[in-house]
Amino acid sequence: MKNKLNCILLVDDYESDNFLHKRIIDKACVANHVEIAMNGREAIELLTKAKNTDQQYKNCAAPELLFLDINMPVMDGWEFLEEFRDRDDIQKDKIIIIILTTSINPADQKRAEGLTEVSRYCFKPLTLPMLTEIIEEYFPGNQ
Repeated sequence: MKNKLNCILLVDDYESDNFLHKRIIDKACVANHVEIAMNGREAIELLTKAKNTDQQYKNCAAPELLFLDINMPVMDGWEFLEEFRDRDDIQKDKIIIIILTTSINPADQKRAEGLTEVSRYCFKPLTLPMLTEIIEEYFPGNQ
């Protein structure tokens, strides 16, 4: 890969999914860092901190790619997207959001397709071919 993404953010409450998805991302060598938020509230805090300071939040500057689960405690994926849309203190235009979920509910997929903030709706688990396709489509200069 020519240029790695600075940061990929995983927003998911399942540690095992985060572990697996981080390993896939690391194996693909597509990002300098992978950050994890266990729910939408943590993700909003991370994105706000990354925008409002010159310092990195934990080990991550503002992510370019965000994988979002739908069903989480505290703040689920839908609530995250609503708050994300309404915030002026987040660099929204620089973040590609991919829903990564186990939900096969057609209503969820249709709802996601109606949101301009969501670039794609994918089913877990993240795979190397899926990640490669996403990088090629949304970050063509990074191949």
